[in-house]
Amino acid sequence: MNAFMFQPNAASFDPRVVVPQLRTCQNMRELNQMHALLVKTARIHDTTIATEIIRLSSTSDFRDIGFALSVFDQMPERDCFAWNTMIRALAETQDRHLDALLVFCQMLTEATIEPNRFTFPSVLKACAVMARLEEGKQAHGLVLKFGLGDDEFVVTNLLRMYVMCGSMEDAHVLFYRNVEGVDDARRLVRYERRGEFNVVLCNVMVDGYARVGNLKAARELFDRMTQRSVVSLNVMISGYAQNGFYKEAIEVLHGMMQMGDMLPNRVTLVSVLPAISRLGALELGKWVHLYAEKNKIRIDDVLGSALVDMYAKCGSIEKAIQVFERLPQNNVITWNVILVGLAMHGKANEVFNYLSRMEKCRLSPTDVTYIAILSACSHAGLVDEGRSFFNDMVNRVGLEPKIEHYGCMVDLLGRAGYLEEAEQLILNMPMQPDNVIWKALLGACKMHKNIEIGTRVAEVLMQLAPHDSGAYVALSNMYASSGDWDGVAEVRLMMKDMDIRKDPGCSWIEIDGVIHEFLVEDHSHPRAKDIHSMLKEISNKLSLEGHMPDTTQVLLKMDEKHKENVLHYHSEKIAVAFGLISTPSKTPLCIVKNLRICEDCHSSMKLISKMYERKIVIRDRKRFHHFEHGSCSCMDYW
Repeated sequence: MNAFMFQPNAASFDPRVVVPQLRTCQNMRELNQMHALLVKTARIHDTTIATEIIRLSSTSDFRDIGFALSVFDQMPERDCFAWNTMIRALAETQDRHLDALLVFCQMLTEATIEPNRFTFPSVLKACAVMARLEEGKQAHGLVLKFGLGDDEFVVTNLLRMYVMCGSMEDAHVLFYRNVEGVDDARRLVRYERRGEFNVVLCNVMVDGYARVGNLKAARELFDRMTQRSVVSLNVMISGYAQNGFYKEAIEVLHGMMQMGDMLPNRVTLVSVLPAISRLGALELGKWVHLYAEKNKIRIDDVLGSALVDMYAKCGSIEKAIQVFERLPQNNVITWNVILVGLAMHGKANEVFNYLSRMEKCRLSPTDVTYIAILSACSHAGLVDEGRSFFNDMVNRVGLEPKIEHYGCMVDLLGRAGYLEEAEQLILNMPMQPDNVIWKALLGACKMHKNIEIGTRVAEVLMQLAPHDSGAYVALSNMYASSGDWDGVAEVRLMMKDMDIRKDPGCSWIEIDGVIHEFLVEDHSHPRAKDIHSMLKEISNKLSLEGHMPDTTQVLLKMDEKHKENVLHYHSEKIAVAFGLISTPSKTPLCIVKNLRICEDCHSSMKLISKMYERKIVIRDRKRFHHFEHGSCSCMDYW
């Protein structure tokens, strides 16, 4: 009903008539008109009507929290429902959480009405979002004062507040007092009947342990739960995925499917897709996509972006583009996901094209947009274009560069051989450089064999991150590449004294939905003998093709034959050999590697793709390499 259709009369003054009419308003303009008519007839002073206006104006369809506050301030009388409505509206509005606490304090000092079980959840939510632990503890004290310490609704929000504030000790005490620490038989029966309440509390605690990285405690509690919900499984999957336990996240999903009584929902899919992405498990990712479509789970911006990211990171940039093109294109986050994916695959021209399309949609580029653009320039060696985009970001768009943007520029300049310029850029940054940005320069020094700058950078890194193996290994490798074995021995001795160990090369390949992991010189796989035979065959065929192993990549003091054997068993070669014996001919192979691919493996993969007529996609630490017909998509620039 339009506000102009509302004709005030004696009957229309009844809140039972006015409130339903208020709910017919389609937007804030209509609500303002209705409010003006009510003010004119003095009916706005009715508490029920004013509270409904506050509630409506703070909902997502209206969202005018300033108007809601003005109505609230003009109310001559406020009941508990009015106070709760205002506090909740503020607690659920971005950047107004502190105001929610201030209104709550006003309620305590001005009102004669006591807060109830519907007041504290909003107050505790505001404390949780702002991580205001002290205020949260004060609210906890008031909960006990007003006799709400056993209220399920309040206790759940108390526990969530402690978890989100990172106070797991307080959360632990509260949790076990409400779930397991019951010493009275009569109360024990009452708690046993609250199975659903206990599941909710357990879910919050599992999430809390995951937030602080204590996955062992999270899994122990998860395994002890006699009842679980889909939320329980989602929390466990998300906890594993966010803490880098990708295989474990996928295992929980598999267990969920085997149980059969709890099917994955939209949150499950969004939670597990990052784990699938990191492991490059394309077949499992395709299954997730198909599951969503078959079960009519709406592929909105969030799930759609996760699918685009998954396809891109699993090596299928074509499928990522297909999914993107079917999504609503009014969200810059979705555009950023496809831009980052294209950049990872070295498709700089496509990145520029999509950027142009995005700007035609009147979407302004963000920090992430420029990280994707600068990364694409780096992978393609487009130094002038990178400089131009960096200046464009600052001068035209008005974005202040973050350390990630400087990192991209250092990587771009360093790869192209502008080492001195890259070093000066780091030294003149407006913020303190971190170890990531120094590592980018160190990697470039290693690539261009510049020991002078490399030594300087390595020393800085050793001070910033004394127990990170990266700087020591890179410095050792630079010494080895120049034949300075005394320098190598000195660095290796330093690493031994400090118990610093080099991260081993590791590669993953997915075959028939199962992820197989291989380390360098790995002989542990059940099909190790077959893999070894295939590696020998590959080696013989490479020799016939005229390939000479690049033993300069083995930065250890040993004879040439031994060096060749070491190259023979790099993890990505083992993964490819396993893929060749495990799949039909001409089946594409997709491998994920934790380190940058070495030059010998890169040249070998080009020939292997030609000899076996296979497309081989390798995602290393930096980017994608698409090997096909004897060449690589990176054009040997990586």
